Parts: sequence; structure tokens; C-alpha cells
Amino acid sequence: MKRRAVFIDRDGVLNCAVVCENRPFPPSGIAEVNILPGVPESLQALKDAGFALIVVSNQPDVARGTTTKETVEAINAYLADRLPVDRFIMCYHDSGDGCDCRKPRPGMLFAGAREFNVDLKASFMVGDRWRDMDAGTAAGCRTVFIDYGYNEKRPQAYDYRASSACEAFSIILLESLT
Repeated sequence: MKRRAVFIDRDGVLNCAVVCENRPFPPSGIAEVNILPGVPESLQALKDAGFALIVVSNQPDVARGTTTKETVEAINAYLADRLPVDRFIMCYHDSGDGCDCRKPRPGMLFAGAREFNVDLKASFMVGDRWRDMDAGTAAGCRTVFIDYGYNEKRPQAYDYRASSACEAFSIILLESLT
């Protein structure tokens, strides 16, 4: 039997993004990681409702040489110790690398779906950027856009709009009951 999943972008959804000039960036290390309020409890409610929780995150700063894979993995380990996440799947490529995993392509979602036997049509993608919404749509998921009003390209389409991670997760819980 196939499972439902919530695919979750990391920075800006689980933890605060570092915002400079109204643009989001990942934390530079564990010292900058701040889990967003209510996220642990919201994720536990989703897990209790039967969802697999799979983090899918672009981390191009590794390819750009401004951070290391070890730093990204240390942040993931820190979050994994505090949140009921089933899996972290990262793309370490940059935009020009042409990989299948970098969002807006759906490769990370497809990998998570294979690993956890996920029904993508019964699943959700939650993110705060257009790439997240496009990847979720391309994978066949419903999408929840957390709109922080960043000064960047906006998503063309999404199924639900939220103003916080907790609101996004609440939408999914409500939709899973119908």
C-alpha cells in the first residue's frame, strides 16, 4: 500500500532562512539554525496522521564553494535530532549543472517517493520559493506556498498559500481529513 508524504523544503520552512535584502539564504552553520516556532509539534501531528516527512533542499552553496557538504550535513543532523523527519535529500548542484535533482526539477521528490513507496498524488510539497512549487507540481503533488514576500521571482501556480510553516502544515492536516 502506498503512503502519503509531505515533502518539505528546509530553510524557511523548518528553520529560519537568513534574510539579506529581503532574499533568503541558508544558515552558515549550526549557530545560525533557529527552528521555526511550532514546527516540531506540527510535524509530529503530520507524522501521527500517517505522512512520511521528507526534506528536499537545494544547497547550491556547496557547488559554489561558499559552504561545505559537511556543514549542510551537520545542520541536517541538528534538525534530525529535534524534528520527526524521516529523510533528508539534498541537491548540492548549482543551476547550470543540469542535474535532475535540483528544484524546480522533481528528482528529489521522485527519489523520496521510491524510497518510501509514496503516492505522489496524495502527497504535498511545502516551500517558500517558486522552485519548490514547480518541483511539487512536476512531481504530481499538491503544493503549499509559504509566502514571506521575498524580493524574487514568485511562483506561477500553487494549490494553497500560507503565511507560516505552521499554517501550511495545518492546511495539510485539514485537507487530509476530507
